[in-house]
Amino acid sequence: MQVAAELFAGFAGLPTLVTARPLPEQHCLDFLRQLRLGDTPEEALTFMAFALHPRPAVWWGHECLKAAPDLLTDQDRHMMELIAAWVAEQDDDTRYAALDAGLRVSEHGPGVWLALGAGWSGGSMSARGLPPVAPPISALGQALNAGVNSALARVPQDKRRRMLDHYVGMAEVLAKSA
Repeated sequence: MQVAAELFAGFAGLPTLVTARPLPEQHCLDFLRQLRLGDTPEEALTFMAFALHPRPAVWWGHECLKAAPDLLTDQDRHMMELIAAWVAEQDDDTRYAALDAGLRVSEHGPGVWLALGAGWSGGSMSARGLPPVAPPISALGQALNAGVNSALARVPQDKRRRMLDHYVGMAEVLAKSA
């Protein structure tokens, strides 16, 4: 993983989503821990939505939803099946299936955002007759941010901090293994 300031420099929209700023040479995982303990710990989730590579990022989102199965809708479960298929296969057919399913619905819950993130995880959309999303990784980060934080918002307030710590812990493990 890189220096956190480099990640901020690489994504113009990230500073509008995460108000805390890393020190110039601060490693991403050190900055993650700082965010987790800060005034707005949800910013740690936002930061990791942009920091992880596409495949582990999408899998992380999937596992965040899976951590609270009683809070999932049927739509979330359907989208999670599509997300799992893309993570397993890593091909355009499964990526497009997730994207198409996400684009067809009008209500965007956590599962839909993650399916869109899987769809926007890379490659050119022009092959499907769709305008390209520029840059795809930025769209992926924004979709994962929306999906993971909206999943957290469903968690009862008295359990939210524990779940947030669980989400951040999963992201940290994935980041270390990348």
